[in-house]
Amino acid sequence: MQSKIIPRRDLDFLLYEWLNVESLTERPRFADHSRETFNAAMDTCEQIANDLFAPHNKKNDQNEPHFDGEVVHIIPEVKTALNAFCEAGLMAAGQDFDVGGMQLPCVVEKAGFAYFKGANVGTSSYPFLTIGNANTLMKCGTPEQKELFAKPMLEGRFFGTMCLSEPQAGSSLSDISTRAEPQADGSYRLTGNKMWISAGEHELSENIVHLVLAKVPGEDGKLIPGVKGISLFIVPKKLVNADGSLGERNDVVLAGLNHKMGYRGTTNCLLNFGEGKFKPQGKAGAIGYLVGTLHKGLANMFHMMNEARIGVGLGAVMLGYTGYLHSLDYARNRPQGRAPQDKDPAAPQLPIIQHTDVKRMLLAQKAYVEGGLALNLYCARLVDEERSGLTPEARAHALLLLDILTPVAKSWPSQWCLEANNLAIQIHGGYGYTREYNVEQFYRDNRLNPIHEGTHGIQGLDLLGRKVTMQDGAAFQALGAEIQKTIAKATLEPQLAEYAAGLAKALQRIATVTKQLYAAGDLNKTLANASLYLEAFGHTVVAWIWLEQALLSLNKAQQHDADFYAGKLQACKYFFHWELPKVHQQLDLLASIDTTTLEMQDAWF
Repeated sequence: MQSKIIPRRDLDFLLYEWLNVESLTERPRFADHSRETFNAAMDTCEQIANDLFAPHNKKNDQNEPHFDGEVVHIIPEVKTALNAFCEAGLMAAGQDFDVGGMQLPCVVEKAGFAYFKGANVGTSSYPFLTIGNANTLMKCGTPEQKELFAKPMLEGRFFGTMCLSEPQAGSSLSDISTRAEPQADGSYRLTGNKMWISAGEHELSENIVHLVLAKVPGEDGKLIPGVKGISLFIVPKKLVNADGSLGERNDVVLAGLNHKMGYRGTTNCLLNFGEGKFKPQGKAGAIGYLVGTLHKGLANMFHMMNEARIGVGLGAVMLGYTGYLHSLDYARNRPQGRAPQDKDPAAPQLPIIQHTDVKRMLLAQKAYVEGGLALNLYCARLVDEERSGLTPEARAHALLLLDILTPVAKSWPSQWCLEANNLAIQIHGGYGYTREYNVEQFYRDNRLNPIHEGTHGIQGLDLLGRKVTMQDGAAFQALGAEIQKTIAKATLEPQLAEYAAGLAKALQRIATVTKQLYAAGDLNKTLANASLYLEAFGHTVVAWIWLEQALLSLNKAQQHDADFYAGKLQACKYFFHWELPKVHQQLDLLASIDTTTLEMQDAWF
């Protein structure tokens, strides 16, 4: 029976046939590993996800956390699943052996975590945020901070969050107003409010480690305007003593739970820091500890934010992927209607998978979710290259590629794998939007991802406003060079030459239009349609990813799983015939420096 979370065959194809993950074992960091150990880790993830995460996904959605004024109540299955996750050592899967980790490559770690995202995105949010928090402290924290806060998270005893947004600031972090007052002992006292904090309050772990952005006032007592005044702080729910034991309650208080349309199994909180309900060590204010350098908080937090952005993309992929597999199973087993040329009402009804329009919707989903998964695992493979590449040049090249692909890896799946969920509902017909069928929940869950970790528009501004021009276009050129390598290979294959030419044309037009946008001489005009640029750029990147998969799938008709490779080739064909042509209309509009939306006035609405 095929998995309804993710087919192992697709993961094996991406990891071993395309990304050549086995070659990583030749590097010192991964020398103790092999394909067998990678598979064993994946087997563990698949089993725990199937046995403990997936069964309570719907119950989690229907019985969302509630607050009685003192304690947040969560269904017990969540803690059972998370305990198994932690006991398996998965919190530290990517960490060094000497801190209790498995020292897995990032690409294997993320492939394994994909099972949890697809099985139960609500419950998986707790380890997702904890791992990102711990990774940030392991990179930026002091030895003491690593020992007291990061290691307990890697052991699964503490969980973590990221606290950025505030009610009055939203995504505009330059406008945050949470204050951090320096104390004589080197700590800080924080006061302020943080909004939309996922996993911000619960009883699932011994402690919660909040990473909080705040501003330290200057000598005049005023906060420095803009992002330059932002610093990063550890603010634990419970204080931690020097010996690692838990101390008194810190002044971090849940003001209320937010009730989202999706991810309903994850607590989402408004947190008050320093409101005075608790007075740790007899004074007002939540106790916090500076991470890294003063006023460099945003740079440090970007370690977690960038990891989270790619992780959100992976979550979007997996919600789309499981929705696709559910609709595929439904289409194979739901009889309805007959072929257009069959006029005999007494003839047996066809399984709806035999209707052309249903095939179209399934093929679109396949193209979106398998393309999105490949993109995200490629980014994870770049992380491994950036950390363990054999030369400084290889590591720098990987970092450039990762920088420019991060907004795409976050936003493209959030847009198009959500569309896959939309099509999954359509295939189910009237059943699709009833709560009895899982695809309704998958859509609601995935609708959050175009907003999570920087909205679609913010990612567009990041890509066009920063990433394509950084280092005089070095990242853009690096990505273009990689795509050109694929084009050169595909040009030599008669079956793929047409696609190679189409991709080359799209790539060249993006380069030309990028120059035209900056030639406008007005940044407001250049960036006015940045979201459209992101969409055209993203579709071109995913067309490249599909051409890569097609190259590996050619001439495999005689293999025992020939149907798998035929499906890859057909999905590639679909993407180049149905999806890539959309890019040229978008680029035409961008090249015209259209100001329709920029010129629109409030009063005209």
